[in-house]
Amino acid sequence: MIRVLVVDDHPLFRHGLSGMLTIADDMELVDAVGDAESAVRRCAELEPDVVLMDLNLPGMPGVEGIRRMAAQPRPPAVLVLTMVDDDDTVTAALQVGARGYLLKGAVQDEVLAAIRSVAAGGMVLAGEAAERVVSGRQRYRQDLTEREAQVLALIADGRSNNDIARELDLSLKTVQNHVSHVLAKLQVRDRTQAALRARGL
Repeated sequence: MIRVLVVDDHPLFRHGLSGMLTIADDMELVDAVGDAESAVRRCAELEPDVVLMDLNLPGMPGVEGIRRMAAQPRPPAVLVLTMVDDDDTVTAALQVGARGYLLKGAVQDEVLAAIRSVAAGGMVLAGEAAERVVSGRQRYRQDLTEREAQVLALIADGRSNNDIARELDLSLKTVQNHVSHVLAKLQVRDRTQAALRARGL
């Protein structure tokens, strides 16, 4: 049985996904929440196999939520289901630990198949942006490293360089270097633009 946690801030869409899971005889809905902070907490408590997650959420950015869930002792397979279809958002989500990326136009059978695939250890990518990521035609000059992706997620969460240094147990100078590299790779001028890019805006 694949245990699934649903994360979406739109009640009707969240209800629809929950209902879809109840008719799949190999899946169990463990909970449905509307924000990333609740998702991180419930993920730690319930240890689902798969988290079906939107990115545009109130409060904590979805990308940061994925990063925090990926760092848990028993991390779930995160399957992003969102309206956002651009290189930067896809890459940011995958860099911090997402195992799949679907658009909300996907049909029910496609979503259920994707859940089964990521639960079994596979990766699912859909949409033109995901295809560009796979083929290496991202607008990034090169991919972010894992550490740079963590720094970007914390920038998107509104953290200062000092906060990031404490969170990741790094020196302030090291964090400043990582921030500079992130801005260069994202081809943005400042932290605000980097945060918007990470949030998919």
